Amino acid sequence: MSEREDSNTRERILAAAADIITEDGVTAKLSVRAIAARVGVSTGSLRHHFPTQQALRDEVMRRAYDWMLADTDIHNATIPARDRLVECLLQVLATARAGAEAREAMTAVSTAFIVADQNEQVRETYLAIQRDGQRRTEDWLRVLADEGGVPDRGDIPRLARFLCTVLNGIALERALPAEDSLSQLEKQTLYVAADAVLGDHS
Repeated sequence: MSEREDSNTRERILAAAADIITEDGVTAKLSVRAIAARVGVSTGSLRHHFPTQQALRDEVMRRAYDWMLADTDIHNATIPARDRLVECLLQVLATARAGAEAREAMTAVSTAFIVADQNEQVRETYLAIQRDGQRRTEDWLRVLADEGGVPDRGDIPRLARFLCTVLNGIALERALPAEDSLSQLEKQTLYVAADAVLGDHS
C-alpha cells in the first residue's frame, strides 16, 4: 500500500468514527468491527492505524476541537505573553457558551459523564476530552517557554493542569445562577491564573 493510500485509509477510518459519534452521541461505542465494516477494511488494517480504541477516540476528539477552536495568536510575540495566554483560554471558554446555553451544555456533560453508567466508552470519551485540553494548554505554554515566558519547562504539565481546572470551574460557574454578566470577572480570574503560571515573566 502506498503512503497516499495509507493516509487515505486513516482519514476514512476517522470519518467513520466521527459519523458514529454524530449518530449515537459523544460516548458512542467505537467498535473496531463496525468501523472496519463501514470503511471496508480489515480490523487488522484499522489496528495498524489506531492500535487502541482510545487512540482512535483521542484523534477524533482532537480533530473536533481543532475545528471548533479558531487559530490563536499564541505565536505573535508582539502581544504580551499573558494577554496571548488569556485569549487562548477565553477561546476554550467560548465553547462552553453562556446563560441558558451554558446550562444546556453543562447538563449534557453531567448526563454523559456523571449520571451515566461509568462504562468503558464513557471513560474513554472523558479521558480523550481531558487529554486534548491538557495537550493544547501544554502546547501554548511551550510556545511561551521558548520565549522565556514560563519559568520552568519541567513544570508545564502541572501548570497546564492548573489552567484546565480553572477553565472547568468557570464553565461550571456559567451554568449556575449568577449575576447577569460574569465576563469581566472571568477575564480577571484568567489574568490571575496566567500571572500565577507565568510568574515574573508575565
